Amino acid sequence: MPRPIHAQIHTEALRHNLARARQSSPDARVWAVVKANAYGHGIERVYEGLRGADGFALLDLDEARRLRGLGWRGPILLLEGVFEQRDLELCSSLDLWHVVHCEQQIDMLAVHKTHGPHRVFLKMNSGMNRLGFRPAHYRAAWTRLNALPQVDEISHMTHFSDADGPVGIAQQVAVFNAATQDLPGERSLSNSAAVLRHMGPRAAAALRSDWVRPGILLYGASPDHPEHGPAHWGLQPAMSLRSRIIGVQQLQPGDAVGYGSTYRAAAPMRIGIVACGYADGYLRASAGGAERGTPVLVDGVLTRTVGRVSMDLITVDLTPLPAAGMGSEVTLWGRAGNGAVLPIDDVALAGGSVGYELMCALAPRVPVEVVA
Repeated sequence: MPRPIHAQIHTEALRHNLARARQSSPDARVWAVVKANAYGHGIERVYEGLRGADGFALLDLDEARRLRGLGWRGPILLLEGVFEQRDLELCSSLDLWHVVHCEQQIDMLAVHKTHGPHRVFLKMNSGMNRLGFRPAHYRAAWTRLNALPQVDEISHMTHFSDADGPVGIAQQVAVFNAATQDLPGERSLSNSAAVLRHMGPRAAAALRSDWVRPGILLYGASPDHPEHGPAHWGLQPAMSLRSRIIGVQQLQPGDAVGYGSTYRAAAPMRIGIVACGYADGYLRASAGGAERGTPVLVDGVLTRTVGRVSMDLITVDLTPLPAAGMGSEVTLWGRAGNGAVLPIDDVALAGGSVGYELMCALAPRVPVEVVA
């Protein structure tokens, strides 16, 4: 019998979350962002659930090849563009659109011999200060690109740094619109947080987008957690990680649990030993230490971890579950067998992290199945 830990990818949840993105941005086309192997879910596993998008956005040429191999013939956008000259050949052969965010990428295009012009997205640094041309240099970059026979249509894009919080997006939107005023071409501004928090029927005309770029929301996590959980936005978990209890211990007051004896029982208690550890992608850290632990569902009932996470095992408090024991289902995140949901964001928060990291950290040794 294989070790009981396994993950499920929920196709219907992906479809539902994609529909939520469309509902929030009804006048825009949707890039389904599948970078980092679809945020750890697996491009091949999410394809059926996300193929209703208008295009896919990612980083790696190999991931683009895999999408084409699945039969996708629509747009694919390289979000960081090309990294060396020969990448442009693959853009041509795979019919990829690509971001241009620096002078060196324009230089590569200028000497590229191509049979057909490239579709590019010119990126502005409107305040994130990562990739992109500063507003004062943006028009010069556009003018240079527009003069190249290697370039066909030029679209405009930027990325928001504070769409998920009180700072908001107004300043970046104003900077972007001022620098792109009167320039032809489609526009792409909004990430998951902007789609959910700032778009919709009351969105300002200044935020108009031809394309939106939802990422984390597609996978059922909230882009502005802990202010709002996924249920607030009507999102469903696209990944569930489950295991089972493989051992039970009865503790007496003062008994310690796990490496370093970081947790000691204050009263008689039962604990369950679960087949899951940091080698499976579970976070070793736990905010609040051993006293608070990390939330977990046992037979669909909320409880917590106790003691340190080890490579292959965690221990959970069975006090709220007198009937639980050997073989009981444990949901580390996602949807339990009885329908109860433990948001991945809540698990990540307890470990001082974010849901993105947990998704991407799922270990190769964990079996994964795709379900409806």
